[in-house]
Parts: sequence; structure tokens; C-alpha cells
Amino acid sequence: MLTNTRGIVLHAIPYNDTYAIVAVYTEAFGRVSYLVSRSRGKKAAAQKALFMPFAVLDMEVEHLPKRDLHRIKDCRFCFPQTDTFCHPVKNVLALFLSEVLFRTVRNTEADTPLFLYIYKAIAFLETADRGIANFHIAFLFHLLHYLGIYPDTRLQKDGTYFDLLNGEFTYLLPTHPHYLSAEESRAFARLLRINFENMSLYSFSRQDRVHIINRIFEYYRLHLPDFPEIKSLAVLQSLFD
Repeated sequence: MLTNTRGIVLHAIPYNDTYAIVAVYTEAFGRVSYLVSRSRGKKAAAQKALFMPFAVLDMEVEHLPKRDLHRIKDCRFCFPQTDTFCHPVKNVLALFLSEVLFRTVRNTEADTPLFLYIYKAIAFLETADRGIANFHIAFLFHLLHYLGIYPDTRLQKDGTYFDLLNGEFTYLLPTHPHYLSAEESRAFARLLRINFENMSLYSFSRQDRVHIINRIFEYYRLHLPDFPEIKSLAVLQSLFD
């Protein structure tokens, strides 16, 4: 049975000389693996663009019960993504964030709010012209909502500590090592207010940005036990040297 759905490409890997396996986060089915024929000649470049990380596709797909790999019958871009793939910073951000999603979003059932969040974020990235260096920070913070691990901020005040392990602000110094100092906690509370519209108002040094991402990933690892090392992080950090 053929179904139309939108999908966001997370990862593609060669399967053999003839096929590749493409992981796509779809609106209708959640995360799905598709077996895609590897084109040769004139069609190869066009197909490669379709399955770049963060490509947003309008797809006609065939899903069969009890199959791990499904088929894409036809697909096209939902909207032009020239900037996402050609702008040097945006392209690395797409590579980095698609890897994060590939490692964190494993559900094989539809999650419309999560899909729409990613879809709208990519559409914003395509047209953004200010604050691009902070896009991934805003994306990672707001992704916490959709992963169900957003911090409890009810007790956030000057002098409190942010407990990374329990995901909350506290007046008492935690007895474990996974917490932020009072100064870091104030900065963290400010960061929780970052979004795509105001990200250009936040200014960070390279060292600050590296520290922020490391702390965010510490939080991810504490709450998502299978969260691995993100290989493209080094590429992202070198971009801002």
C-alpha cells in the first residue's frame, strides 16, 4: 500500500554497490529505514542531494508489515534548501543536528509535535541570516521538550544550583558531581530562554560555546542512557575557531 508522508533525512549509509539504507524521520510513521537504489551517471548528483542530512522530503512510500526496510516510490523536496546544503555554517549545523536526532529519536510511531518542531526548525535555518552560530544551541534546548526531559525551572532563583541528574534547580548543594555552580546555573537559566527568534541577541566566545554544548550533552547522557559520542561535534567546534 502506498502512502504519502513528509520526512526528514537523518542518516544515509551504503548497503552494497546497488543500494543505500536511509534513516528518515517521517510524519506518518516516526523513524523508518528505507532501502534506496544508488543511482549512477546523471541522476546520481540529484539523488545525493535528496538524501543529504536534514533534507525535508515529500514522499510516496510503500510500507509492508513486519519489514525492517521499506521502499520510497517517489520523493521531492518540500521546499528549496539551497542555503542549508551550500552555506558552510548551515551545512555543518545540518550534519551535526541530524546526527544528534539519529542518535536520540528512535521511536517508530508517529509523533506529530516532534516532527513539526524539526520541520519548522529546518525551514527557519534555511532562511536565517542572523545568529546562525547559536542555532544548534537553541535547537538542542527546545528538543528537550519533545524528548520529555525538559528541566523543572520552578525553583530557579539567584543562588540556586542546577542539578543535572534530577533536572531541577535546588537551594541545596547536590551530593553527586552532576550539577552546575551557582554562576553556571544563572547562565543556564538565561540559556533556557533562547529561541530561534532571539538567538542573534546571545553572544558567546568559542570557549563559551564549547562549554555550553558539553554541559548540554552531559544532561542528555544523564537522561538518555544510550546517548553516544557525537562524531560531528569536533567538525562543528572547529568551524568556529
